[in-house]
Amino acid sequence: MLVVSIPQYVQGLTNAKIDLTTTDAETLYTAPTNADFNQSVINSIIVANDSGSASTITITLTGDGLNGAGSVTSHAFTLFNVKSIAANTTTELLTRDLILNAGEIIKVTAANADRLHVIASIQEFAVVRTPQSDL
Repeated sequence: MLVVSIPQYVQGLTNAKIDLTTTDAETLYTAPTNADFNQSVINSIIVANDSGSASTITITLTGDGLNGAGSVTSHAFTLFNVKSIAANTTTELLTRDLILNAGEIIKVTAANADRLHVIASIQEFAVVRTPQSDL
């Protein structure tokens, strides 16, 4: 994704991966907070269920946003709530890119331990270009 009015450069391509061995909320990815490294785009979130039983997953985005009173606060926004993942299947959750600002966090929570694996494909953007010689 490219916003034409803002100079930006792809600084990295990565996969964030997690095997959900617990039913606790686990951090899948945190967008970098470096002043030059300020946005990430998640192109894909794949959830694979490698067990013979169905499970569910909840995915949240933690970051600044408006609360019910109209004030900006940091809290969790639900992206997928108790999304069903059938036994022995893989499901792509995103139909469009998801943009993360600096410091925003994607967390995943499985209903059952040891059933789900999550992989997110991510592009990290910078506002300044890093010369090849600095890599």
